[in-house]
Amino acid sequence: MLRGDLWTPTAPVEGADTGLVICHGFKGFKDWGFFPFASRTLVSRLHCPVVSFNFTGSGIGDDPESFSEREAFGHNTFSRECADLEAVLDGLAEGRLGALSFPRVTRFGVLGHSRGGVATILSAERTDVVAIATWAAIASPLRYAALFEGVEPGGTVEITNARTGEVLPLYSDVVLDLEANRDRFDLNASLARSRVPLLVVHGTEDLAVPVEDGRQLAAAGVDASLEIIDGAGHTFEVGHPFMGPSPELTAALSFTGDHFERHLM
Repeated sequence: MLRGDLWTPTAPVEGADTGLVICHGFKGFKDWGFFPFASRTLVSRLHCPVVSFNFTGSGIGDDPESFSEREAFGHNTFSRECADLEAVLDGLAEGRLGALSFPRVTRFGVLGHSRGGVATILSAERTDVVAIATWAAIASPLRYAALFEGVEPGGTVEITNARTGEVLPLYSDVVLDLEANRDRFDLNASLARSRVPLLVVHGTEDLAVPVEDGRQLAAAGVDASLEIIDGAGHTFEVGHPFMGPSPELTAALSFTGDHFERHLM
């Protein structure tokens, strides 16, 4: 099941047909840390609907902060995440998400954090996606195949949630998916084909995804800009629960708002 939040502007622009979708990363979820604040900030600035959602393989179930769906997490793949994002975009284009009805959206922006950057970049293959942005995104999903080096075929890797100490299973589905769709998940090739404006935001102190990944994505893009935030870590110096915006997060939101105002609105 897809679970998400639809944020709507208090003063929508008359006749506007734009919308923004936000994708979380590995071990992330829509209610983690900065995502609700980022959604509120961007809907206020862009005056268009914003959707933040949980991938069906996020591991998050009815409890918005508990990894109760361990098997879904373990069997998650990049293809599944791309399909989830497609479903959200299709729902917005049809003017219906679940029980909610609203004016149809015909022009999209997509923002992805960390692993969520993969589905974000590939979404630019749609003609209705006109601007994309990544925060601390990985340059290649093949980094997940490396997790299984030395593991027996069909084996399981244990993933520890640093925040909770919880140990989650990760099955070989992700590797099989990467092997079967190697060309599709070549982000460099996808960006080289795309004419959709891309903003890459990355921190110099990101220990989870090195800033070199951000530089690689920006270099591969035809219409790409890169904003490096000095001193920022993987989550822009923000944790969970959210205690307020940091200067690094404020900078990321400012760059992102500028980008979508220029290319989406």
